[in-house]
Amino acid sequence: MNKKMKHVYVACLLMASFGAYAQTTVQSPYSKFGLGNLKGSVLPNQRAMGGISAGVFRSSYINNINMQNPASYAGINLTTLDIGMSGSFANLKTNTLSENSFNSSLSHLAMAFPVTMKSALSVGILPYSELGYNFSNRMTVGTTTDNTKTVDYLYSGEGGLSKAYIGYGIQFGDHFRVGANAEYLFGNLIQNRSTEYVNEAGAINSRDQLKNSVAGFNFSYGAQYDFRLGNKTSLVLGYSGSSASKLNSEKSQYITIYQKDSQGNELSALDTLSAVENGKTNLKLPLVHNFGFTLVKENKWLIGADYRTGKWSEMSIDNVNQNLKDTYGFSVGGQFTPDVTAINGYFKRVDYRLGFTYDKTYIQMNNQDVKQMALTVGLGLPLQPAYARSSFYKMNISAEIGRRGKVSNGLIQERYVNLHLGFMLNDKWFQRFRFD
Repeated sequence: MNKKMKHVYVACLLMASFGAYAQTTVQSPYSKFGLGNLKGSVLPNQRAMGGISAGVFRSSYINNINMQNPASYAGINLTTLDIGMSGSFANLKTNTLSENSFNSSLSHLAMAFPVTMKSALSVGILPYSELGYNFSNRMTVGTTTDNTKTVDYLYSGEGGLSKAYIGYGIQFGDHFRVGANAEYLFGNLIQNRSTEYVNEAGAINSRDQLKNSVAGFNFSYGAQYDFRLGNKTSLVLGYSGSSASKLNSEKSQYITIYQKDSQGNELSALDTLSAVENGKTNLKLPLVHNFGFTLVKENKWLIGADYRTGKWSEMSIDNVNQNLKDTYGFSVGGQFTPDVTAINGYFKRVDYRLGFTYDKTYIQMNNQDVKQMALTVGLGLPLQPAYARSSFYKMNISAEIGRRGKVSNGLIQERYVNLHLGFMLNDKWFQRFRFD
């Protein structure tokens, strides 16, 4: 088998295996709301720069895939493959409790192919949201000493949505680019609510199990315009957005009652009070906007910023508004490469990245907006190019050190360190050569 085709075959197998990967494990009580914790469609090199994307065209001599703004595909002139994984250390803290966790998973697989001199096609798959939590709330109910009972309200959830996409970007003239992605979102959102009587063997407990199986199409789009400011220096203005759309969903819900024995072990369900199986419904996504710019000196440095908004107050599941809030946020970041042509001194060819990101999330608890912020850092480590420099390889490493929420007014503070690792390949595939 031709060597290049082997690469394609392996990539397709990886993509198929990734598609079977329908759930992501995460431990965050804030993922209980909406669709869970949103991941964002940026790869490790951009995450290291605060997640800037709207104005990112080319950050170095190596092609990068920026699916957050498909207009950027127009600059891809080599077949590009990017695959990676991520891990997260998290600490949850209240006024009285603290808990640590670690989770890891595959994070993305993306490919891009030049179609003409000024256009390219990209396909890939990556997480869209993550849902995972398990917590309880203990309360005392009753009106007199004789009928007072201690009750645990238990909440748990798992799952999330993945996004597979295909996109195309094209450049008109020397400065203007547009692009669009067709996105297929799929996955399961599983949530449980239980009511259990503490130290009451034989008491009747109840559980509400809700599962939404989501599958449907969404569309995103983008545009970029660059101004040449001087020799190898340019200003790129960018916009990207995601349409408001409805996704198909199948709802399954079971309300059951059960008992526990004297040791606290759960017994088989006594009865099913209500059952809904594969009920046809929908999930409505909101309109999202992202504006940004970058100031770039070719193969030397890049700085930029993004501002984003989302109408998440309009999101609904099963035609029920989810009581979310509109979001806004911003990112700033940049990259510096000392000397991309250095022959001696490997670290002169390394990309050094730094950024900051801030978001008001769509969650509001106890009349307080839940906000999220993170400092981001990373490196782009060039690997040995192929003979005659026809192929280029780079390993991108990034870290997000952040916080979601705060310890006040009964809220939970979530501190996290997200680590991302990506391997990027640029090569000439699907081209016919006179000599091989």
